[in-house]
Order: sequence, then structure tokens, then C-alpha cells
Amino acid sequence: MLQSLKLPALDPAMLPAKHGTSYPTPYREAVDGRSWRALGDAVGLTQFGVNLVELAPGSWSSQRHWHTHEDELIYVLDGELVLITDEGEQRMTAGSAAGFPAAKENGHHLANRGDKPTRFLAIGGRSRADSCYYPDIDLIERQDASGYYYTHKDGTRY
Repeated sequence: MLQSLKLPALDPAMLPAKHGTSYPTPYREAVDGRSWRALGDAVGLTQFGVNLVELAPGSWSSQRHWHTHEDELIYVLDGELVLITDEGEQRMTAGSAAGFPAAKENGHHLANRGDKPTRFLAIGGRSRADSCYYPDIDLIERQDASGYYYTHKDGTRY
């Protein structure tokens, strides 16, 4: 544990780890081994989010996706991950980073195919205009005044 810190500084280990997903049932299992600590929320950030993510062996960061209005950046802290995009797969290790500009239709996610947990920072926008498309599955995440919700590609809600 780090020495006692006061905001705006914090010890991420003191934040509760979040688990689970809001994905509809057919798409949840791949991310069951994902947990995260919401660093940006803990320090009151409103323009972008920062999460410290841990992936158990065999789990994914998300379903493969891209955002209409939000940039994303990931930075690998420890372990080894496989980045999967439209271009294929590539290995990422501690110290490597990847960025995904908004509206670039290139689905991406990370997979932990190793036998040890991995950790990375995920940094992204918080645009109320954003939608998230999942090219490999029948899923779109949308939002309105009441919050986020999922639809099939034909627009019907889950």
C-alpha cells in the first residue's frame, strides 16, 4: 500500500474492483475474467475516463468494437496481451500502447492468452453522442437521455 494519499492523489489498490458487464447474455462470457478500477471517476474527471484493467488468463477486454465519437488509448502495464483488429493480431507487452481514433471503423479488443493475469490502462472519451459498434456480433451500444442501451443491428432493443 502506498503511503496515505489525499485527493487528487490516490492509491488505485484502495479503489473497489468492478466486475461484470452490461453486455446482453450471449456476449458476456468472454469478459467474465475482466475487472477494473475507475481511476478517472475516483478523481472526478469528466472529459475522459481512465480505468486500470486486469484480465485473467483466457479473458477478453471487451467484444471487438469501435466508437463513433470517442478516442481510446490503452497502455500495457504488465503481462502479455494480444491486440486483435481488422488487420489481424499482434502481441503487446509491458510498455506498449495502442490508440483507436473515434469514427475509424476498425474493431479492436485485447485477449489474455497467457497463464498469468495482465494489467493495462484504458483511457477514453465520455461523449454523449457516442455509439459503439461490434462488427463480429449482432450488437450496437447506443445512448439517450436515460443512459446506455443495446440494440441488434436492425435497431431492435435487447
